[in-house]
Amino acid sequence: MKTTDSTPLSGTQYTLQHGPYTACVASVGATLRYFRHDGRDLVVPYDAEEIRPSFRGAVLVPWPNRVVDGKYTFNGEAQQLALTEPQRSHAIHGLLGWVDWTLADQSTESVRLAASVIPQKGYPFRLEIEVLYTLDDDGLTTTITAANPGPSAAPYGSSAHPYLVAGEGLVDDWTVQVPASKVLQVTEDRLIPTELTDVASSHFDLREPRLIGDTFLDHAYTGINYDDGGTATVAVHAADGRGVAITFDRTCPWVQIHTADKPNPAVSRLGLAAEPMTCPPDAFNSGTDLIVLEPGDIHSAAWRIHAL
Repeated sequence: MKTTDSTPLSGTQYTLQHGPYTACVASVGATLRYFRHDGRDLVVPYDAEEIRPSFRGAVLVPWPNRVVDGKYTFNGEAQQLALTEPQRSHAIHGLLGWVDWTLADQSTESVRLAASVIPQKGYPFRLEIEVLYTLDDDGLTTTITAANPGPSAAPYGSSAHPYLVAGEGLVDDWTVQVPASKVLQVTEDRLIPTELTDVASSHFDLREPRLIGDTFLDHAYTGINYDDGGTATVAVHAADGRGVAITFDRTCPWVQIHTADKPNPAVSRLGLAAEPMTCPPDAFNSGTDLIVLEPGDIHSAAWRIHAL
């Protein structure tokens, strides 16, 4: 039987609006496809009829970043995940990045999408995941909630992958501030975590606003300096003083900063990835800040992107 489907390649589109802010969420990956303030892009967008470039704007669960070699042991059982980053032989960014999420509810200013992590080879656990996007005067808040319906405990972490856009130009032309005192060093070829070091007296020190220039970053920061309200902000400014920021709380003790370097200069360094994370890369092996969801447990993490 021949059928036609008018759904865009990036999935069903959900458009949100509040004051000067507009956003669009695509159902494939529960992805933030664009986010704008007075028509100015705050994240690197892509077209509805485009297959999402890599993980741009996607929700990352049940782990963010990499599981080295796709191997880990949990509760005494060795697991082998599919190697979804074959050039580095890692399992990257979880299991729901290419799932078509379903609509739970929607309004003019918000949308809630849901998906299930199905027990499978390498991750024999079931999780129910919801992501809520909400626009208000303060910007766009993303909240990821995971529930474990059982029957066994499950390792878990979450994040998302927005590429922030400060304004005109490329990453090289912007300044960035990251209120973090430690950085997780990685190997040059495969980005395998090695050791946690102080940022002081190194090019990783972004505690004061600094021009990015030609600096390469694809590193996880921690030792976050939260303010009196329990939040921290990564801020990116363009030369004209405008910019964008992402604000998160103590549910995310890590933030990945990535200058989005690509082999093709036409698509390289278009935005700065700033990813609040509940755990660092390869937490399934290190156990660092790894969340263990027991049957019946629920976990939420949230962050907010806003114009400067």
